[in-house]
Amino acid sequence: MNVVSFPGLGLEFTLNRVAVEILGRPIYWYGVIIACGMLLAVYLCTRWAPRFGVPSDSVTDLMLFAVPAALVAIRVYYVVFNLDLYRRADGSLDWAAIFRYSDGGLAIYGAIISSAIVLLLFCRRKKLSFLAYADLGVHGLFIGQLIGRWGNFMNVEAYGGVTALPWRMCSESIAGELLAQGYVDQQGYQAVLDGTLGVHPTFFYESAWNFIGLLLVYWMGRKWRRYDGQCFLFYLAWYGLGRAWIEGLRTDSLYFFGLELFGIPIRVSQMVAVLCFLAAGAVMVYQHTRPHDPADLFVNRRKESQTEEER
Repeated sequence: MNVVSFPGLGLEFTLNRVAVEILGRPIYWYGVIIACGMLLAVYLCTRWAPRFGVPSDSVTDLMLFAVPAALVAIRVYYVVFNLDLYRRADGSLDWAAIFRYSDGGLAIYGAIISSAIVLLLFCRRKKLSFLAYADLGVHGLFIGQLIGRWGNFMNVEAYGGVTALPWRMCSESIAGELLAQGYVDQQGYQAVLDGTLGVHPTFFYESAWNFIGLLLVYWMGRKWRRYDGQCFLFYLAWYGLGRAWIEGLRTDSLYFFGLELFGIPIRVSQMVAVLCFLAAGAVMVYQHTRPHDPADLFVNRRKESQTEEER
């Protein structure tokens, strides 16, 4: 049990990581929330698929391959950049700990990368447009991420550094972690305990950022899309921009093998986010300067092809 409070907002929550026990095994809220986000994303994407020229039933077909790949990739990504946590005293790898998902340690970028690779292979096999499908897929990513971050809240994790802002988040476990990691001294520890100080609720920042991104990409897909890949590029730029500043607030970042830039350790997710923002933003600016014919959109080419077949 964790008691989490937001003193500046007058809110307090008693959180239990375990949602229910089945045959003596705990089912955690984190997994339940992630699963709910994924199911909602799949359901809505099947509804929106025709808008992009994507067969609705192919969404569930894709998930049969994308989900297992993502479950592996989110763990691999975390372990690779945090390898010392999984070494024994003699330097060998503790494979049991690596495969023990219940201990935590997952990274969303692993899922994004693996999903893009699976989607590319899937589209080549099904003769679908990767960019058009990716435009649809990022709707699902936004949905999954904005809901999934609340799993971090239930675990009391993925929070930021110390702050006195009105929406600061406090708990005994947070105070203990900050003290153990050297973010606060004994006086700061007591200030977090009594609510004078707290931490940035970065899980909420990212959830809210993704919610705004979902609204924007939804209207882009319905009204503003001029070329295949436009929504995909927007996702990379929007999420990259948000994750870049949010990651800079967090206290649990993965670092790039001890490398530093101007004396500052390089955060892996922040570096990836900045690169995504810059690359996607540059391509979007370039595409904005070019003329685009609506007939070139995959959905319109597919409709034209089906019309010709019917003739």
